[in-house]
Amino acid sequence: MFESLKGKLAIVTGSAGTMGLAAVKVLLEDGCRVAMVDFSRERNEQLARELGADARAFSFDISDAPAVRAGHAEIVTALGEAAILVNNAGILSNNKAEATDAAEWRRVLGANLDGAFYLAQCVLPGMKSRRFGRIINTCSLAAKTGGLTAGTAYSVSKGAMTSLTFSLARELAPFGVTANGISPAYVKTPMITEQLNEEQRQKLLKDIPVGRFCEPEEFAHVVRFLASPMAGFITGEIVDLNGGLLMD
Repeated sequence: MFESLKGKLAIVTGSAGTMGLAAVKVLLEDGCRVAMVDFSRERNEQLARELGADARAFSFDISDAPAVRAGHAEIVTALGEAAILVNNAGILSNNKAEATDAAEWRRVLGANLDGAFYLAQCVLPGMKSRRFGRIINTCSLAAKTGGLTAGTAYSVSKGAMTSLTFSLARELAPFGVTANGISPAYVKTPMITEQLNEEQRQKLLKDIPVGRFCEPEEFAHVVRFLASPMAGFITGEIVDLNGGLLMD
């Protein structure tokens, strides 16, 4: 537990999903107040109520720039400026290039990349003025492999998220603001349990040296560390979380 995070506001997108919820919980454990952002309004609000007074639910379309600005303004009015931004929201597409139409391309890039950029734009002025901030982006192994099971739009969106992380890190380092990414592979979420079939899952398990899928809590512990003052000298880093599936 990092006592030094007590009272700081964290924004976590995709907060009603498996990985986002795990991140929300560890940040609450460390004393943060958390703005939970998710498109699934009803589930997000229910989770926030269950988690207690330090969690507040907000729902807006992160792929829409005006909606993000309005949603961020609502967060600031209710809770103040964020010290931590966890860009975790994302959707999976398994279609390869020929099968990906323009609508799917825009939908995936909008959810997986545009929202992270728009929210970063919103929080940066406050972080820079306070000379403290943590931006943590959920990237993916697909950015390095071209997508073992994931499709073209998803893989490209995560590659771009990695580049966004580098760009923000370079720009913000002089202001005491860090930007890092976590590159998980095959976390135990509906993307694994529902969107892959049993044959695909068993093949993956044979290829992962540790012989299992990543637990959501293991992802959350990396979020916790990167959000903490202990990670203040780490920026522009993409932390691989793949059980040895790819070593570089």
